[in-house]
Amino acid sequence: MQPQGLTAAAVAKVFAPSLLALALAACAVGPDYVRPDVPTPATFARDEGASAGTTATGGGDAAVAQDATPQANAEFWTSFNDPLLTRLVEESLTANHDLRIALASYDRSNALLRNARLDRFPTVTASATGTDSRSSADQAPGVSRNDRDGESYNVQADASWELDLFGRVRRNVESQRAEVWAAASDLDALQVAIVGEVARTYVELRGLQERLRVAQDNSENQRETLRLVQARFDAGRGTEFDTSRARAQLEATLSRVPNLEAQVAVSMHRLAVLTGKTPEALIADLTPQQPLPTLPARLDPGTPGDLLRNRPDVIAAEHRLHAATAKIGVATADLFPRFTLFGLIGSQAIDTGALFERDSETRLIGLGIDWSFLDIGRVRARIAAADADAAGDLARYEQAVLLALEDTENALVRYSRARVEDQHLEQAAIDSATAARLARVRYEAGAADLFEVLDAERTQLVAQEAFADGRTRSVTGAVALYKALAGGWPTRVPLREDVATR
Repeated sequence: MQPQGLTAAAVAKVFAPSLLALALAACAVGPDYVRPDVPTPATFARDEGASAGTTATGGGDAAVAQDATPQANAEFWTSFNDPLLTRLVEESLTANHDLRIALASYDRSNALLRNARLDRFPTVTASATGTDSRSSADQAPGVSRNDRDGESYNVQADASWELDLFGRVRRNVESQRAEVWAAASDLDALQVAIVGEVARTYVELRGLQERLRVAQDNSENQRETLRLVQARFDAGRGTEFDTSRARAQLEATLSRVPNLEAQVAVSMHRLAVLTGKTPEALIADLTPQQPLPTLPARLDPGTPGDLLRNRPDVIAAEHRLHAATAKIGVATADLFPRFTLFGLIGSQAIDTGALFERDSETRLIGLGIDWSFLDIGRVRARIAAADADAAGDLARYEQAVLLALEDTENALVRYSRARVEDQHLEQAAIDSATAARLARVRYEAGAADLFEVLDAERTQLVAQEAFADGRTRSVTGAVALYKALAGGWPTRVPLREDVATR
């Protein structure tokens, strides 16, 4: 049924713009996004294909190499064959608070996308009013008091729909969708960072514990030397000078222990917080000393193209460029008129019993046009700002690509050089231990003086500590390389606040 006074021709004229909108549905102003072509090398310059090699372990607590070559997209922490490390990484991926914050940002972006998508559909509202009014005698002169009283009731449903002729709504949805993808990539990037920090801190903890063991073992050797020197002095075959030197070296070695113990404790606290626990929660689990995680025989970095497809920070930068490009279309659409189709249907009466009767119905349909053609300067300024934002995001994307390549090349060269350094430090630790043992034997036989013994023991301590530190750098170098390659393990969803354990 048509409303009174509105002919079929008039209705057709009113709906003509919506039909035109359907015809132009594929039209959207502003540039379409095209992935930038950033030149990348075919291979990594620092991928020497060097094998870590299998060497002696200098006491049995250092890491040894595996034979396998793990893939860059594997869950790399499992390649270290350390169940406790694997457990800590898995816990951090579900309970780390930074990840939960990033998940909240991702959820927020998703909510904004749902809101933007709803702009493609009519907005429908409903309202109802009821009034009881009385006019004054001056407002209605000559009318009795009772006749100045009146009631009115109104129930109606309103609808409005922006006809997206020039793609403003579609570009806004496109932009928000890209923001969601960027937020998801941010979450992935943070997972890479958290896993890298957990693995690096765990390796450093085991390295510190190894250095602590070296200091304690050397202090025991030096304490034995002091007892030997003291016995010779008590027997009249030594000097107080020798005793003082031996005691000074022992005290210097013992002084290393408290600082190493403090660093061990700090690393334990850091791992606990990274896994969403209180600082003391992992002390019992981490106190027993374990060897450094094993190294893979070789780390395969793949190609730079693989890297750029895996690195979530690069992916996030590209999505933000996509979002900025779509926002140019949103701003450009303001150069054109905005058409809105609106209407209402309802019932109005002076008595509730008359509502929804035939003669109480009300209808309205109309077409609104909003065009800022007199404000063209401001519109073009907004377009220029959107263009500038897109140019900035393009530069950020290109920079992200370069930084990813730099990060990986640096990690490759550091890891390969650390492995070569390892071999020299390991041999130095072995030889210094042999020299210290021989010096003590020669001293006991009277063929060498105390200075040779103390110098050999000091050299042994330095060499063994350097080897432990170097092997730690090798394993953390492997972690840094995996982190640079960004992995490719499945995204883990952190626990939300309402289900997170406390």
